[in-house]
Amino acid sequence: MLFSSIPFLYFFLPAVLLLYVIAPRALKNSVLLISGLVFYAWGEPRYVVVMAISIIVGYVFGLLIEKFRGKKLSKIFMLLSVGIDLGLLVYFKYVDFFIDNFNNITGLSVPLLKIALPIGISFYTFQILSYTVDVYRGTVPAQKNPVTLGAYITMFPQLIAGPIVRYSDVEKELRHREHTLKKTYEGILRFCVGLGKKILIANALGELCETFKATDEKTVLFYWLYAVAFSLHIYFDFSGYSDMAIGLGKIFGFTFMENFNYPYISKSVTEFWRRWHISLGQWFRDYVYIPLGGNRVSTVKHLRNIFVVWFLTGFWHGADWNFIVWGLYFAVLLTIEKLWLGKYLAKSKVLSRVYVLFLIIISFVIFNAAGMGEALQYIGGMFGIGAVGFAGNEWLYYLTSYAFILAVAAIGATPVPKIIVGKLQDTKTGNVAMTVLSPVFAVIIIVLCTAYLVDGSFNPFLYFRF
Repeated sequence: MLFSSIPFLYFFLPAVLLLYVIAPRALKNSVLLISGLVFYAWGEPRYVVVMAISIIVGYVFGLLIEKFRGKKLSKIFMLLSVGIDLGLLVYFKYVDFFIDNFNNITGLSVPLLKIALPIGISFYTFQILSYTVDVYRGTVPAQKNPVTLGAYITMFPQLIAGPIVRYSDVEKELRHREHTLKKTYEGILRFCVGLGKKILIANALGELCETFKATDEKTVLFYWLYAVAFSLHIYFDFSGYSDMAIGLGKIFGFTFMENFNYPYISKSVTEFWRRWHISLGQWFRDYVYIPLGGNRVSTVKHLRNIFVVWFLTGFWHGADWNFIVWGLYFAVLLTIEKLWLGKYLAKSKVLSRVYVLFLIIISFVIFNAAGMGEALQYIGGMFGIGAVGFAGNEWLYYLTSYAFILAVAAIGATPVPKIIVGKLQDTKTGNVAMTVLSPVFAVIIIVLCTAYLVDGSFNPFLYFRF
């Protein structure tokens, strides 16, 4: 079930909110657990079993890890838990990738299993892993109540697309959380902003990208228009979903971490990855990079750590070579910045931002390709190799047709709107106006998004692939 869908907005969410409000405090986590399972089962009924197994594994091994803390058995149980969870992830997400590459290397024809990917498995697996590892480290106590742990793992606001919420971040709120009108109001506004970003901006840009892929008139400028449109599309699609998740979290009394911080204003690729998908970057930092030694090792090992993390980051996103290349592409760029380029980027705000935008646009062409063959074709086309011309009528038509939404997206991807709102709120008149206009703005977004959805328009979600 998509957040940006009529069933969710007008049936599922109101029903859950009603049950949550009337439920006594002791049963609120039960409502979250059951609603999370129903939310997941809506589109993946058979894979609820996989999720249930993951929850049971996390719960049982968490208790065993804590019971034998300080002994060898604790580490064995932690490794078993990690192994089982990663084993499920590898089986469902990567087994056909391995079989296909095995066939290519050996010339054999081992049949593919053609297993459907359970939605959100990459996200909830990482949440369970962080829980069991943190219990082993002694960062958090093992959760004795299976309903509470299940509510954490199946919490539908962040179940299928993050942010990757760690148990240590919400452990206290799972036991006791405050529900206030202010927090609920802020949550509703944040959800509406995310919904608007997803439906009104990301979906429109997604239509442009699909139009480009379907056309035969792929000129150099049309390739670039596609690349820019997709870079904005993925940002508004994913950050919009994160906004909705954070807003829903507030409504239910939780504070989820921010997942995006205007990444396209970055002055280096290193800074970009501190601003993009923040929860994933911090997860790999704390559970892979630092345990490997981080940067407190020799230069060779430090570079090894960077490449290991970015290989895994790319592979986490998808079971295809273009995702691995995408991850290693950033490993190379980050290495160059750390060893040499970083000190020069700090000297020019304009050139450094152009440098980042250029490399990020190229990276997302690789990311969105159907394999490395298409990635190379598209990148070649951007530089005139294989393109049918330089400009063309079709490119001009779609540029003018989508000029407004591209301009809105480009401005919206910067802090400019937030700065304007902040300045208005600093004045007494502006603050009163914003207090009145904010709920009106939210209602307008809901009405426009509903009209868009009722019309049955283009409404995919990119991260369902992961």
